[in-house]
Amino acid sequence: MTKKDRKKEPGERRKSSRIRDLFGFYQLSEKRQRLLLIFLLASCLTLIIIPKGGFVPDHYAPGDIASRDIKSPRDMLVEDAPLTEKKRLEAENETRPLYDYDTLAGREAARQLSVGLEKLAKKQLELEPPSQESLQSILQEALGTSVTAEQVRKVLRLGLDDLPLGEIEREMGGALSRPIVGNLKLFQTESTNGIVMRNLAGGQEIPLDKLEQVVGIGKALDLVQERWTKLGLNPEERNVLRDLAQPLIRPNLTFNRNETEERRFQARESVPPVLFQIKKGEMIVREGERVTPSQIVKLRALRDLGKEFRQQLNAFGLLVATLVLFFVGHTFARINIRKFKPDNRDLVFLASSYVGLFLLIKVSILISSALGAAIPAIDASTYYYLIPFAMGSMLVRLVLNSEIALMFAIIGALLVGVLFGNNLSLTMYVLAGSLIGAHGVRHCKERTTLYQAGLKVAAVNLVMIIAIHFLAGKAVEMQLLYKLAFGFFGGILSAVFVNGTVPLIESLFKYTTDVKLLEMANLNSPVLRELMIQAPGTYHHSIVVGNLVESAAEAINANPLLSRVAAYYHDIGKIRKPLYFIENAEGQSNKHDKLAPSMSALILTSHVKDGIEMAREAKLGKELIDIIQQHHGTSLIKFFYDKAMNQAKPGMHQIKEDDYRYPGPKPQTREAALIMLADAVEAASRTLSDPTPARIQGMVQKIINNIFIDGQLDECELTLKDLHQIARSFNRILSGIFHNRIDYPEPAFKEREKEGGGRKKESDVDTETERAPEPVVLENGRKKDTHDSDREPTGDSRDRNSSTDASGTDDLKRLGMS
Repeated sequence: MTKKDRKKEPGERRKSSRIRDLFGFYQLSEKRQRLLLIFLLASCLTLIIIPKGGFVPDHYAPGDIASRDIKSPRDMLVEDAPLTEKKRLEAENETRPLYDYDTLAGREAARQLSVGLEKLAKKQLELEPPSQESLQSILQEALGTSVTAEQVRKVLRLGLDDLPLGEIEREMGGALSRPIVGNLKLFQTESTNGIVMRNLAGGQEIPLDKLEQVVGIGKALDLVQERWTKLGLNPEERNVLRDLAQPLIRPNLTFNRNETEERRFQARESVPPVLFQIKKGEMIVREGERVTPSQIVKLRALRDLGKEFRQQLNAFGLLVATLVLFFVGHTFARINIRKFKPDNRDLVFLASSYVGLFLLIKVSILISSALGAAIPAIDASTYYYLIPFAMGSMLVRLVLNSEIALMFAIIGALLVGVLFGNNLSLTMYVLAGSLIGAHGVRHCKERTTLYQAGLKVAAVNLVMIIAIHFLAGKAVEMQLLYKLAFGFFGGILSAVFVNGTVPLIESLFKYTTDVKLLEMANLNSPVLRELMIQAPGTYHHSIVVGNLVESAAEAINANPLLSRVAAYYHDIGKIRKPLYFIENAEGQSNKHDKLAPSMSALILTSHVKDGIEMAREAKLGKELIDIIQQHHGTSLIKFFYDKAMNQAKPGMHQIKEDDYRYPGPKPQTREAALIMLADAVEAASRTLSDPTPARIQGMVQKIINNIFIDGQLDECELTLKDLHQIARSFNRILSGIFHNRIDYPEPAFKEREKEGGGRKKESDVDTETERAPEPVVLENGRKKDTHDSDREPTGDSRDRNSSTDASGTDDLKRLGMS
């Protein structure tokens, strides 16, 4: 990618990529994306606001006191849900469990035993006597179960030729023809009302009421033994056969759980609902009565009736009104309010704030209704003043700006009025609290500012409550005191909720708020400590730039905190190659002396890219990353450009100026422009051999003029008046930094020698009082014979005058003068 392409790689193109990917509408135009967000927001708020208090009857629990008379507006058939559920449970319990009956399982077990013994007898008749292992294998294969060698020996001792194998098979099959279950006790517990037995062979289903016919596996084995006894088998023969037959006997009656549950579900669903009639005009509940469970059933039916007939129409009207309100407000603000420029991420945040705020209000309304019923002395509507209405605007102002917070507060207050039954008084109350809350968190430099804003909201709430109370024509009463107390705590709760929500907003939407900037301003943060260790000169430079931009930001009404923190981090990219920047060389040889000018320029410009990467790794936030990217704009590295031009030979390839410019973009905000100006001014100030106030003023004027003429400030909102204020601020700070000390009339050590009789040695002199050596003339923080490694050298003022256009039509000559 060429530098020209990188210049076109804007922060704006990546501005909302994550949000677009999240919602899947990146193929839509920006206008359609915003319309879609507005429609989704209006739809969500409509679902939250509908139903509101005026649309449905009050919510009651059994034993509550009715606050008003409620009549039925029409004839209704109401379902008696408890009775319906009772009948459905009865139908479900009457459904018998289904068991599958396999009539062939017993005969199959008897046949296996007979076949196994018969094969064993045939094997014994062979001429060559079979081995014990072969007989055991034959018997195991025939029975399908494991057989021990001891069992084989016992069978062989019986004399298989004398056993009536056919009768043994018949009697065993007959005994196992009865229903057999695996766990008889569990079966008897679950089938007290009888079962349905389905013959797997023919599919017939037979109700079985007499469960005595069903036996367990142990009982079935005893029945087989009884039948074999009747055949005249001796105890030894019966015991040997029993051991062989026991593994073959399995349950032939098994529970079909899936089919049983399906039949019970069908039986439940086949029961129709039990209905009772309510006539039109029938009094459902009277004021002052205790509400009974049967009345609650009727009230719920009445609530459902309201949903059916009026809610759809009300919801449609509210949706249209909300859409128009958002669309007109957004369009007006974008065209007429200069700082109202939300991107898609901001719009998603605003939509989330609206939805979260109204969900909180909706839940608070339900809680207020419950508290009003539990504590009759306090009206349910009095609890509404405890709701933190101002938290939404405070959060928006803390994250975005005052202009967006203003529109948020106006639209939010109107919708709150709709939620509370078109209550204009509450609209005024919410709007006043929201505006003062948003103003209170402006430039929040410490967390206590949030609670100070909460106190301001509480104070405005108190005044508005008194005004609204008397506006309604009410006298002083106990409810007014309750409202004042709740209004005060409502303002404090707004600050508490904002304080708890800000970290979540910063994490979800990747915002850098003033609260987070306070944490990042800690000079012991890992990034700044690494900068101090690896690049101490750059660290000191960043601290001084931070002082410059903070003062200038206060002068032009920018964000001082953002400016100062951005100044601390703007050169963190120099950590990776600190010795290539002259402020970190510490008297070492200039590494750029052995490099080509193009390579030196590439190294200098790389600190911006490295700084962006490190900022992303440290999760510094989009605002700081943008300032790091923009703090050099597309300025020219003039020293190495001139050096390359001087070294260029005739016939060689042409030197391109773009190769010696930073990739940009130019500063997009006032804070980024302040960093650019202070960065250049601080570096140039170190080249002054005698930094008098006049020389400082001239240097500041020239630096700002050059940056202005180069067009680096074209894309930010700085005015000429702002530049004048910035220059004055820089002059004041730099004059304080480079202040002069007066010379002592006589060296201090000589005074002490006079007082102490010359006992003091010259080595005991306080070094701070010694005369400083003659200053060395520097260019951009280095000696004149070295090359500039970071910025365009300032040089002597006479050289700069000679290089500036004499006409000076674009030169701001009086910049920074009082």
